[in-house]
Amino acid sequence: MYDFIAIGDSTLDVFLQLSEASLSCQINKEQCLLCLEYAEKIPVDTVTQIPGAGNASNAAVGAMRMGLSSAIVSIVGKDDLGREIIQGWKDQRISTKYVTFDTKHGTNYSTVLNFKGERTILVHSEKRNYTLPKLDGAKWIYYTSLGPGHERMEKQLLVHLKKYPEQQLCFNPGTKQLRRGLDSIKPVIKRADIFIVNKQEAELLLGDGERPIVNLLMALKHIGAKIVVITDGPNGSHATDGSTIWSLGIYAGPVVERTGAGDSYATAFTCARHLGWSIPDAMRAGTANGWSVVQSIGPQKGLLNTAKMRAVLKKFAKVKVTSKPVIAT
Repeated sequence: MYDFIAIGDSTLDVFLQLSEASLSCQINKEQCLLCLEYAEKIPVDTVTQIPGAGNASNAAVGAMRMGLSSAIVSIVGKDDLGREIIQGWKDQRISTKYVTFDTKHGTNYSTVLNFKGERTILVHSEKRNYTLPKLDGAKWIYYTSLGPGHERMEKQLLVHLKKYPEQQLCFNPGTKQLRRGLDSIKPVIKRADIFIVNKQEAELLLGDGERPIVNLLMALKHIGAKIVVITDGPNGSHATDGSTIWSLGIYAGPVVERTGAGDSYATAFTCARHLGWSIPDAMRAGTANGWSVVQSIGPQKGLLNTAKMRAVLKKFAKVKVTSKPVIAT
């Protein structure tokens, strides 16, 4: 039995560090445009290639760092890059039993434009024929980003989870899943033991503009997930189990590049719950992992093992989780 099986696409991520760009932001600075001079050659300061990235791969690596036995369900092209990604997982002791080769299409590819610590990602996802392999026992299934046409696999996953109700599910949806709309993914949210999105994703799903965090949390909790977590970038994170709402700010530190911050938080939160940590302590674990990841280029270099995480938590012990009861309406 695995502790942790991650389901999702994998990619080659190529990180381009830019300095000759500008931002155009709304007054509230929540929506900005990255501006490059049109029809010009734009210098790139550094190039970093990371094979075996993607939300599921980031989660599998993060879980292994925290001491959980991990496997990944993913599809790669039958090309040199696909073989390199598989070997990378094996080197990190992640089971590739459920990884399959696509003989018709290549490996997915993403270009990450990094400017002033924030990233814009250009994603190319190959067409896939998604189907869920027969899974061995798992204590946690971490279901995340997949490309177009993944709905059949999702239905198969729900059937699997109905057959094995003791297996716990973390649902951290990707772009294609979110764009299907709330009604379409409600069955997965309802089954989830942990449902994690960021604030913008929560607002997109609920579909009526900005709401207070408390309202977002309770609207999503009402669907049926046991725990709902909403991350909010520099404003920290919030969680509820339906009776209490917890909030935690970020840990102060340098920011080199933010790719993988959300994955690292969600992974550490899930692993901490597996290890028996309380919801507030799981939030602290997620925050510590995110704090570490953004200090390096790429989503995996900064992922913490349990010993390093405890050191970070000790370093920021004065940053407390606040709580308040849910008021019935």
